[in-house]
Amino acid sequence: MAHYRALGRLPRQRHTQLRDEDGQLFREELMGEEGFSSDSSLLYHRGVPSAITSSEVWELPDQTRTPNHPLKPRHLKLHDLFPSGVAGACPVEGRRMVLGNNDVRIGYVLTGTDPSPLYRNAIGDECVYVESGTGTVETVFGVVPYRSGDYVLIPRATDHRWVPAEPSRLYAIEANSHIHPPKRYLSRFGQFLEHAPFCERDLHGPSETFQAEGTDVEVLVKHRTSAGIVGTRLTYATHPFDVVGWDGCLYPYTFNIEDYMPITGKVHQPPPVHQVFEGWNFVICNFLPRKVDYHDLAIPVPYYHSNVDSDEVMFYVGGDYEARKGSGINVGSISLHPGGHAHGPQPSAIEASLGAEFFDESAVMVDTFAPLELGEGGLAVEDPAYAWTWAGRGPDTGNGDGGPAVFSNS
Repeated sequence: MAHYRALGRLPRQRHTQLRDEDGQLFREELMGEEGFSSDSSLLYHRGVPSAITSSEVWELPDQTRTPNHPLKPRHLKLHDLFPSGVAGACPVEGRRMVLGNNDVRIGYVLTGTDPSPLYRNAIGDECVYVESGTGTVETVFGVVPYRSGDYVLIPRATDHRWVPAEPSRLYAIEANSHIHPPKRYLSRFGQFLEHAPFCERDLHGPSETFQAEGTDVEVLVKHRTSAGIVGTRLTYATHPFDVVGWDGCLYPYTFNIEDYMPITGKVHQPPPVHQVFEGWNFVICNFLPRKVDYHDLAIPVPYYHSNVDSDEVMFYVGGDYEARKGSGINVGSISLHPGGHAHGPQPSAIEASLGAEFFDESAVMVDTFAPLELGEGGLAVEDPAYAWTWAGRGPDTGNGDGGPAVFSNS
């Protein structure tokens, strides 16, 4: 995220003294990636950022993962996890894990209006898509407002809390790595190039510093051990939101999908033209309302394709996704099309799309290069009929009734 920003009070030169009006020295903290070899920011604290008074176990929500075996495409109805009218959950502790592997985890939550606890993901960056709702994310760097359609990018180990102004549906993509715009959109110095579908002015970071007071302040920390992902509840002597100024190239920001300019072509364009971010072993794309292919004989919906090296996850967030008509997919649905299985449009969607000039559809896609497994949330809301919709009938159960599938491991 190599775009420099500076907020609040700073000394003229880095690593030199900065004092308050009473002569007390502020504490300088370098927050940097990849062992001093990548983007970083310098933050100036009133307190001591490493002063803790307690460390206890924080029991994480269910992190169990179940392999997609036997192999099949899946349809998960996320809105069924949090039906309308049900009291909202905590934006952090209420996340239900839907899909995941050792590189990335996808969770979902419908929040209430209560703020989350202070939280730090020390495993990797988070990219949280706001399906609906408004509010703010208070961070050690300042306050970042969010609204429907925003991606909220929060760098690894950033202390923050979610403060919804209204119930918010949040689709959390938690990486084991950093998340950034695709390298092919950037110059060798990090500036967006002219062919990129968005640019620096579309990214919105904090506009001023944000401070809070307090002692013995709890922060929930998600981190790694040899046993896997765990949680710790750290208590800090002073409030982490005590930064009077910072500068650098590492900070949280939002990007709204309305500011993404879709790339179109004479014939159907492949998914990489829809890419918006990437992490280690996965990419994030968005499919948005757009003019479609304009060759006289063009077929606007995708051709069938085999995910030889990746699993494809589509989260349908608006409009009517043309290629999935007749499958049961709707807004709030996820489709998982795993590697090793050819997939594409529902058969009836191909002829129906001919002659179309515009698609009114919005979806967020995550492609992973390691197999995805189902979390407890995904298993709880699966549509068991989806895998058979291309054939137009239920699975063969041996009795011809087209009823639920019966599998064996033989």
